[in-house]
Amino acid sequence: MTAPSPGILAAIVQNEHYDTLQSYVAAIGAALQVEYEAIVARGFVLQLDCPDLALERHVSFKSRPLAEFLQFVELIVATINGALRNIPRDRVRLHACWGNYEGPHDQDVPLAEILPIIQRAKVGGFMLPFGNGRHAHEYHCFRSNPLAGDQVLIAGVIDTLTNFVEHPEVVADRIERIAAVVGRERVLAATDCGFDTSAGMGRVAPDVVWAKLKSLRDGARLASQRLFGKESG
Repeated sequence: MTAPSPGILAAIVQNEHYDTLQSYVAAIGAALQVEYEAIVARGFVLQLDCPDLALERHVSFKSRPLAEFLQFVELIVATINGALRNIPRDRVRLHACWGNYEGPHDQDVPLAEILPIIQRAKVGGFMLPFGNGRHAHEYHCFRSNPLAGDQVLIAGVIDTLTNFVEHPEVVADRIERIAAVVGRERVLAATDCGFDTSAGMGRVAPDVVWAKLKSLRDGARLASQRLFGKESG
């Protein structure tokens, strides 16, 4: 079950009452702790949706030095860790992205700049988009910044912003390349993001969404056969 990060709420709901960003984010983190714990207490895996950890570089921080944005990322990750203090890390995964919108994305911050900070989050897995044309190569970052021993990578291998239906062989190839870097037991195949981040604003036709999900399933099955020598659910 998804829940927002303190950073994306701070970016969307502007601070009008707190003296500093730090105190505002701390208050949001304390409020979200209640939500996070309620989700996990009811048996769900908590997915933290944190587009702010990448997106805000070319939004709120577009005219500011990279160092200032990285300080923001550090603040949010520390706040997240505080809000997760009572939750086992294997019950949490973190999704970061550069915004689920169709655009050039040529001003996106490289994953290499933010990954070492994001990896400080006390979570059991990371969900990152590798299915799109801008960030498809960045799984290589895990060569120099490997996952912890108990973590997984939920890899986006389907682009949620195009009506092209990826062939299952393309999906399988993407999974296999990522598995070669992080380990075959550590990869879960996924879409890059949601297909309709805001109601009514989806760019992919509903019947195409289902076709893409079928290709995701079929591609994952192919990759499992090749990686494990057998069909895996």
